[in-house]
Amino acid sequence: MSHDNHATVQYEDSGIPQPYHLVRPSIWPLLVALAAGIMMAATVMFMHKDIISIAGVKIDLGLKAVVIAFVAVATLAGLWWRDIIREAFVEQAHSPVVKTGLHYGMALFISSEVMFFVAFFWAYFSAALFPPAILGGVWPPANIPTADPFDMPFFMTLILLLSGTTVTWAHYAALKNNNRDLVRSLMLTVLLGMSFTVCQAVEYAHTNFSLKSGMFGSTFFMATGFHGFHVIIGTIFLAVCLWRARQGQLSAKAHFGLTAAAWYWHFVDVVWLFLFFAVYIFGSH
Repeated sequence: MSHDNHATVQYEDSGIPQPYHLVRPSIWPLLVALAAGIMMAATVMFMHKDIISIAGVKIDLGLKAVVIAFVAVATLAGLWWRDIIREAFVEQAHSPVVKTGLHYGMALFISSEVMFFVAFFWAYFSAALFPPAILGGVWPPANIPTADPFDMPFFMTLILLLSGTTVTWAHYAALKNNNRDLVRSLMLTVLLGMSFTVCQAVEYAHTNFSLKSGMFGSTFFMATGFHGFHVIIGTIFLAVCLWRARQGQLSAKAHFGLTAAAWYWHFVDVVWLFLFFAVYIFGSH
């Protein structure tokens, strides 16, 4: 099969054009799945402090195995996505129909991410609205020194809201083929994303409770920490878009990667607003 200038694939037997992208066989999806499975198993074993015994030799996976598996997943996924970028930009293989499918795929992915946070919010409000007797029937627990929501959390909220405007600027610049503003706005967004991560690290360093501090500590750190992980992923996503913009790979007609990153970033912003009002304001003394 061959690609013409309009990214239309021809059937070898009939010559009838069709708009779908028939991908070449790739080893990356299989390797990513294997690495992700190993990372999951290593994480569970690390949490349970399990030790494997092979031929009488005890192997303690520990945190190192989790880190190595995570690096493997990130590296293999990067190689996989590199090939997708090449298919889109070099081979021009992404027709309008393919782009529509990619948009639907990204929307479904974000919907699945929403379900993660629904579970965290469910756990949080289950304890907050109906505090068990072990907590004295009050929320937050009296022995938990909660943070001032209008201190660092409010500053972090302003950072994310500002980053939402800069990523929207980037999308608008791409639609106008204004590469100079596209690069500038993406640089600002990436810097704001990195600033949020630094602020969250500072906040965690000064928090007077931990993940082991009962239901409040576990729900607080799971919800905010999982969101912080999404901020890091989104920042990397936008940094890749920045690199592509500097290479001249994004234009008004071809910028799905930026659109997907912007959708993801707005999703991160909205989740944080819910966290700010539910966990920091409602969950403060």
